[in-house]
Amino acid sequence: QDWTEMVQRVAGRIAAASGENFQWEIVLIDDPEPNAWSMPGGKMAVYTGIMPILKTEGALAAVLGHEVAHATERHGQKGYARAIEEQQTGAVIGIATQVSGQLLCKTENCRLLTGLGGAAASVALTFFNRKYSRGDETDADKVGQVFMAKAGYDPAESIVLWERMGASKQGAGAPEWMSTHPSDTNRRAQLNQWLPEAQKIYQASPHKYGKGSEIK
Repeated sequence: QDWTEMVQRVAGRIAAASGENFQWEIVLIDDPEPNAWSMPGGKMAVYTGIMPILKTEGALAAVLGHEVAHATERHGQKGYARAIEEQQTGAVIGIATQVSGQLLCKTENCRLLTGLGGAAASVALTFFNRKYSRGDETDADKVGQVFMAKAGYDPAESIVLWERMGASKQGAGAPEWMSTHPSDTNRRAQLNQWLPEAQKIYQASPHKYGKGSEIK
């Protein structure tokens, strides 16, 4: 199975189901990290590292539904707006980072950001380190489950996805209160709660792909 063709095919179906007239673009990036992301306006990427974990086209549809939902719900723009608002504290942050930056920064990225100055550093750190809020992530899970159901993929695969993601971590990962992402356990619980409504949408869809092809 050609992963590139599969990613393009599933992304096209999910994007069409969203009803949003963006200039959708999706790329498969050769990177071992199990990740996917989206940008405002419909630009998305999937890393090859996530593909073996997914196991089914339906789980890929859940990932892409989530990313398409980030775009359609304008979470990127909202995250940037939150970052701009935090400029109000930028001057204070700037003084602190300029005085103690050499002591506190342990990475090259951190040292580069402190050189931007207070307000700019505040925006950059906020946008890149906390692009989406936990509420955004939950919203994308819910809307994405609907999108995959409309596209003809069994929405139950969204729950299986997080079972597989959790198993792949083998207990690793930060606790939920330290992350903008809900925990895998909470994600499964919420997706289970929304599943009956998503199943109705799936049953009404003119297409039925179910779990789709296996990812090999």
